Amino acid sequence: MSNIYGDWLKAQRETAGLTQQQLADAAIMTRSHISHIEAGRRVPSKEDARRLDRALNTGNVLSSFLPEEDAAVADYFEAALLLEQQAAMIQEFALTLVPGILQTDRYARAVLRPAFPPRSEEECDRLVVTRLERAKILDDPVTPVVWTLLDEAVLRRPIGSAEIMSEQMMHIVRLAERERVRVHILPFNLGYHPLLQGVLSLMSFEDQPPAAYGEGVLMGKLHDSPALVQRLQHTYTRALGDALPHKESVALLRATAEGYGHHD
Repeated sequence: MSNIYGDWLKAQRETAGLTQQQLADAAIMTRSHISHIEAGRRVPSKEDARRLDRALNTGNVLSSFLPEEDAAVADYFEAALLLEQQAAMIQEFALTLVPGILQTDRYARAVLRPAFPPRSEEECDRLVVTRLERAKILDDPVTPVVWTLLDEAVLRRPIGSAEIMSEQMMHIVRLAERERVRVHILPFNLGYHPLLQGVLSLMSFEDQPPAAYGEGVLMGKLHDSPALVQRLQHTYTRALGDALPHKESVALLRATAEGYGHHD
C-alpha cells in the first residue's frame, strides 16, 4: 500500500516532539505497532486511529483517512487481513468453523448468508468472493506455510448441508495430501484444552515481528506485543502437542466426509 499515511503520522509525531515510545504510551499502543504503521507495514484499526488522533491532537484526520481496505471484511479484521497476505507462516486454530482461507465457496456462503439484519444476495456474493480471494495465498506451492489446528467440533457441526460438509472436509484432505497445509484435530475426548476460549491465528514474517489475531462474536483483536504473542504461541504449541498426528487427522477428515455422504 502507499505509505502516505505512515509518512504523515511520522511527520505529526515529530512535529509534536514525541518519540515512537512516547506516542505509543499516549495512545495506549506498543512502540513496535507505531513503527510498523509509520513504515507502511501495518494499518491501524479504527480505534487505534482514534487514539492516535487524540494523542497527537489531530482532530479526526487519522481516523478519517485510513488506507482503503476491502470493505467486504469486518473493520476489526482489516489489519489482520493485510498481515495474512504478507505472512511467511500462518498457524490457525478454529473452534467451530473452518478457517476462512480453507473454506470452499458453498461452505463460505452457508456461513455468511445467515445474518441479522438479513444480507442481500449481492452483499453475500461480495463477502464470499472476498473470502475466496483470501484463499489464493495457497496458490503458491510453498509460502505461506500453513498449520491448521481444528477442534473436532469443526467437523461435527453441520454447516449448510451434508453435501456441503462432505465437500469442505475433502477440500482440506486434498490440501493436506498435497502437503500444502498441515492439519491436526483436537478430539472431543481430550476434554478441556487452553484454546477453547476462542479463535486464534498466529502469523510470522521474514522481515517483521510476529503477530497474533484473536476473534470472538462480532469482535476481533490484532496483537503485536512480543510478550503476549509469545504467550499465545506457547498456548498454541501446548494444544498442538495434545492433537492427533497429521496422518490420523487427515484420516478422520476423510472418514467424516464419508459419513456426510462422500464417496470417491
